[in-house]
Amino acid sequence: MTDDVNYQNNPLHGLNLKTMLTEIVDHYGFEILHAYLWINTFKINPSIESSVKFLKKTTWAREKVEGFYLYKFKNLPKVASDQFELPPRDRIIPEGQVPGEPCELTLEDAERMQEQRAKLAQDYDRKSGRSQSSRSDDKPWQKAGGRSEPKSPWTPQPKARAETPVKDESGNFDPWANSRNKLK
Repeated sequence: MTDDVNYQNNPLHGLNLKTMLTEIVDHYGFEILHAYLWINTFKINPSIESSVKFLKKTTWAREKVEGFYLYKFKNLPKVASDQFELPPRDRIIPEGQVPGEPCELTLEDAERMQEQRAKLAQDYDRKSGRSQSSRSDDKPWQKAGGRSEPKSPWTPQPKARAETPVKDESGNFDPWANSRNKLK
Protein backbone atom coordinates (compact mmCIF):
# COMPACT_ATOMS: atom_id res chain seq x y z
CA MET A 1 0.00 0.00 0.00
CA THR A 2 1.53 3.29 -1.08
CA ASP A 3 0.51 6.79 -0.23
CA ASP A 4 0.95 9.05 -3.22
CA VAL A 5 1.16 12.29 -1.27
CA ASN A 6 2.93 15.02 -3.20
CA TYR A 7 5.02 17.03 -0.76
CA GLN A 8 6.81 18.71 -3.67
CA ASN A 9 4.27 21.56 -3.57
CA ASN A 10 5.20 22.41 0.04
CA PRO A 11 7.77 25.26 0.00
CA LEU A 12 9.52 23.61 2.97
CA HIS A 13 10.22 20.41 1.00
CA GLY A 14 14.00 20.02 0.66
CA LEU A 15 14.69 23.32 2.41
CA ASN A 16 17.09 23.16 5.33
CA LEU A 17 16.64 25.27 8.44
CA LYS A 18 19.68 27.50 7.86
CA THR A 19 18.61 28.43 4.32
CA MET A 20 15.05 29.13 5.44
CA LEU A 21 16.17 31.31 8.36
CA THR A 22 18.67 33.17 6.16
CA GLU A 23 15.92 34.02 3.66
CA ILE A 24 13.60 35.30 6.38
CA VAL A 25 16.30 37.32 8.18
CA ASP A 26 17.54 38.86 4.93
CA HIS A 27 14.02 40.08 4.18
CA TYR A 28 12.67 41.01 7.64
CA GLY A 29 15.57 41.11 10.10
CA PHE A 30 15.81 39.72 13.63
CA GLU A 31 13.84 42.55 15.23
CA ILE A 32 10.68 41.81 13.22
CA LEU A 33 11.11 38.07 13.83
CA HIS A 34 11.25 38.61 17.58
CA ALA A 35 8.28 41.01 17.51
CA TYR A 36 6.05 38.53 15.66
CA LEU A 37 7.26 35.18 17.03
CA TRP A 38 8.39 36.05 20.57
CA ILE A 39 11.38 33.73 20.44
CA ASN A 40 14.21 35.10 22.59
CA THR A 41 17.04 33.79 20.43
CA PHE A 42 16.11 36.47 17.87
CA LYS A 43 16.58 39.21 20.47
CA ILE A 44 19.26 38.02 22.91
CA ASN A 45 21.79 36.50 20.53
CA PRO A 46 20.68 37.42 17.01
CA SER A 47 22.82 35.33 14.69
CA ILE A 48 21.94 32.69 12.14
CA GLU A 49 24.20 30.07 13.76
CA SER A 50 22.83 30.44 17.29
CA SER A 51 19.24 30.60 16.03
CA VAL A 52 19.65 27.45 13.93
CA LYS A 53 21.21 25.66 16.89
CA PHE A 54 18.26 26.63 19.12
CA LEU A 55 15.63 25.79 16.50
CA LYS A 56 17.12 22.35 15.87
CA LYS A 57 16.75 21.54 19.57
CA THR A 58 13.33 23.11 20.12
CA THR A 59 10.41 21.64 18.16
CA TRP A 60 7.79 24.24 19.10
CA ALA A 61 10.04 27.12 18.04
CA ARG A 62 11.04 25.44 14.77
CA GLU A 63 7.37 24.83 13.90
CA LYS A 64 6.57 28.44 14.73
CA VAL A 65 9.31 29.68 12.37
CA GLU A 66 8.24 27.23 9.65
CA GLY A 67 4.64 28.47 9.94
CA PHE A 68 5.88 32.06 9.70
CA TYR A 69 7.85 31.13 6.59
CA LEU A 70 4.82 29.54 4.92
CA TYR A 71 2.11 32.03 5.84
CA LYS A 72 3.95 35.36 6.15
CA PHE A 73 7.09 35.04 4.01
CA LYS A 74 5.64 32.83 1.24
CA ASN A 75 2.20 34.40 1.78
CA LEU A 76 0.22 31.18 1.36
CA PRO A 77 -3.47 31.13 2.37
CA LYS A 78 -4.30 29.89 5.86
CA VAL A 79 -4.19 26.13 6.32
CA ALA A 80 -7.32 23.99 6.07
CA SER A 81 -8.78 22.68 9.33
CA ASP A 82 -7.82 19.06 8.58
CA GLN A 83 -4.16 20.09 8.19
CA PHE A 84 -4.05 22.46 11.17
CA GLU A 85 -2.82 19.89 13.72
CA LEU A 86 0.08 18.77 11.49
CA PRO A 87 3.52 20.38 11.75
CA PRO A 88 4.19 22.81 8.86
CA ARG A 89 6.65 20.43 7.14
CA ASP A 90 4.01 17.69 6.96
CA ARG A 91 1.20 19.84 5.59
CA ILE A 92 -0.01 19.29 2.08
CA ILE A 93 -0.37 22.47 0.04
CA PRO A 94 -3.11 22.14 -2.62
CA GLU A 95 -1.85 22.04 -6.21
CA GLY A 96 -3.35 25.40 -7.18
CA GLN A 97 -1.65 27.36 -4.41
CA VAL A 98 1.64 28.96 -5.25
CA PRO A 99 3.80 31.13 -2.98
CA GLY A 100 3.36 34.87 -3.34
CA GLU A 101 5.26 37.97 -2.36
CA PRO A 102 6.23 38.28 1.33
CA CYS A 103 3.82 40.15 3.60
CA GLU A 104 4.74 43.67 4.62
CA LEU A 105 5.33 43.54 8.38
CA THR A 106 6.10 46.41 10.75
CA LEU A 107 6.93 46.69 14.41
CA GLU A 108 3.79 48.79 14.95
CA ASP A 109 1.63 45.99 13.52
CA ALA A 110 3.34 43.48 15.82
CA GLU A 111 2.69 45.72 18.82
CA ARG A 112 -0.98 46.10 17.84
CA MET A 113 -1.25 42.33 17.46
CA GLN A 114 0.19 41.80 20.96
CA GLU A 115 -2.28 44.29 22.42
CA GLN A 116 -5.18 42.49 20.71
CA ARG A 117 -3.99 39.16 22.08
CA ALA A 118 -3.74 40.60 25.58
CA LYS A 119 -7.26 42.05 25.29
CA LEU A 120 -8.67 38.73 24.05
CA ALA A 121 -6.96 36.92 26.93
CA GLN A 122 -8.38 39.45 29.37
CA ASP A 123 -11.89 38.99 27.93
CA TYR A 124 -11.49 35.22 28.09
CA ASP A 125 -10.40 35.43 31.73
CA ARG A 126 -13.33 37.69 32.60
CA LYS A 127 -15.82 35.33 30.93
CA SER A 128 -14.33 32.24 32.55
CA GLY A 129 -14.34 33.82 36.01
CA ARG A 130 -10.58 33.95 36.48
CA SER A 131 -9.16 36.92 38.29
CA GLN A 132 -6.63 39.22 36.69
CA SER A 133 -4.01 38.26 39.25
CA SER A 134 -4.15 34.61 38.22
CA ARG A 135 -3.03 35.47 34.69
CA SER A 136 0.55 36.59 34.25
CA ASP A 137 0.33 38.94 31.27
CA ASP A 138 3.10 41.08 32.70
CA LYS A 139 5.65 38.22 32.42
CA PRO A 140 6.87 37.92 36.02
CA TRP A 141 10.00 36.04 34.94
CA GLN A 142 11.30 39.27 33.35
CA LYS A 143 11.10 40.95 36.76
CA ALA A 144 12.74 38.05 38.58
CA GLY A 145 16.36 38.84 37.87
CA GLY A 146 16.20 38.25 34.12
CA ARG A 147 15.23 34.60 34.27
CA SER A 148 14.16 33.22 30.93
CA GLU A 149 11.34 31.11 32.31
CA PRO A 150 8.55 31.68 34.80
CA LYS A 151 8.97 30.87 38.45
CA SER A 152 7.58 27.58 39.58
CA PRO A 153 4.34 27.80 41.58
CA TRP A 154 5.78 25.24 44.03
CA THR A 155 7.00 26.74 47.27
CA PRO A 156 9.07 24.76 49.74
CA GLN A 157 7.39 23.80 52.97
CA PRO A 158 9.08 24.89 56.20
CA LYS A 159 11.31 22.23 57.66
CA ALA A 160 10.01 20.31 60.62
CA ARG A 161 11.63 21.36 63.84
CA ALA A 162 14.50 19.06 64.57
CA GLU A 163 14.28 17.16 67.78
CA THR A 164 17.03 17.80 70.27
CA PRO A 165 19.71 15.15 70.21
CA VAL A 166 19.92 12.87 73.24
CA LYS A 167 23.09 11.66 74.90
CA ASP A 168 23.52 8.04 75.87
CA GLU A 169 25.09 6.72 79.11
CA SER A 170 28.65 7.31 77.89
CA GLY A 171 27.94 10.99 77.08
CA ASN A 172 27.94 10.59 73.27
CA PHE A 173 25.04 11.79 71.15
CA ASP A 174 22.73 8.96 70.15
CA PRO A 175 21.02 9.67 66.80
CA TRP A 176 18.45 6.92 67.40
CA ALA A 177 17.50 7.88 70.94
CA ASN A 178 14.44 9.92 69.93
CA SER A 179 12.97 7.08 67.89
CA ARG A 180 13.62 4.62 70.72
CA ASN A 181 11.85 6.97 73.16
CA LYS A 182 8.79 7.07 70.87
CA LEU A 183 8.55 3.28 70.95
CA LYS A 184 8.43 3.22 74.74
